[in-house]
This record gives sequence, structure tokens and C-alpha cells, in this order.
Amino acid sequence: MKKLIMINGTMGVGKSTVCNILFKMLNNSVYLDGDWCWNMNPFVVSDENKEMVINNISYLLKSYLNNSGYKYIIFCWVMHDEAIFKQILDKLKEFDFELHKVSLVCSEESLKNRLDVDVKNGIRKTDVISRSIERISFYEKMDTVKIDVSNITPHETAKKICEIVQ
Repeated sequence: MKKLIMINGTMGVGKSTVCNILFKMLNNSVYLDGDWCWNMNPFVVSDENKEMVINNISYLLKSYLNNSGYKYIIFCWVMHDEAIFKQILDKLKEFDFELHKVSLVCSEESLKNRLDVDVKNGIRKTDVISRSIERISFYEKMDTVKIDVSNITPHETAKKICEIVQ
């Protein structure tokens, strides 16, 4: 049976890094980062763009679920609200798969340190720090398996996810 692994967490927690490692660890896998579907210039959050992004993500996930060559579908995105999971999963009802929802969480100090490095390296802007820290608590309340990444490496995190899904 196919396994859909949905990984969420606040900005800068390490979702993309972990998913890149996980992708290499799991044979017969594909990986989609929801941020790729938001890669637009200018970046505009509107109802029209939100709908387009959800539709694009759902289309790609459907294609992966429909393809016999893949067992593991790895998807990561911020998804700070259960409603986002629901929007995506409602569009995948026709498929039979095992769902794994995982939240990467960490301490405020750890998150700030990670984001400070990203800002210093020009990957993110300073304003993301406060926005990301404000969202930490959202993930604690979600119906997901929580992995605290404050004091573990991305590789250790990916190994934990492998243990959960295998």
C-alpha cells in the first residue's frame, strides 16, 4: 500500500532539509515541497492564489498516488492549521493509501538560532523570525505525530520518520 507522508512545521524548523534526506533514505519515493507551488514573483497571498496552490499540490499528489512506481509520497509544507490538511486530503479521497502526518517542532530558542543563520545567509528576511515563532504553538495542538528537532540532526529526524512509516 502507498504511504503518504505529510510533514509540517513552522518556517525554518527544517522540513525541507529533513525531507531531502528522507527522500534519499526511502526507495521508490517522490518528494513534493508545497513551497514550490508558491514560488511566484511577486509573492501574493490571495484567495485565488491559495486555491491555485492547493489545486496544484493536489494534482501532483494524485499523480504520484496513481503512479505504480512509487510507494512513498513525501509532502512537506507549513500547514499550520488542520483545515489545510483537510483541503488537500479531501481531493485525494479516491485513492487508497496509508497516511502519516508528522509535525516537526522545536523550542523557540532553537528556531530563532536556525532562522538567524538563514537570515545571515540571505535565505530568509528578518521578519520571518517573529512570524515563525508565533506559529510554534499551532503545531502542538495538531493531530500529528510530533518530533522535537531542537536537539537532533536532520538525519536523525529522517531516521525517526522512517521508523514511523516502515
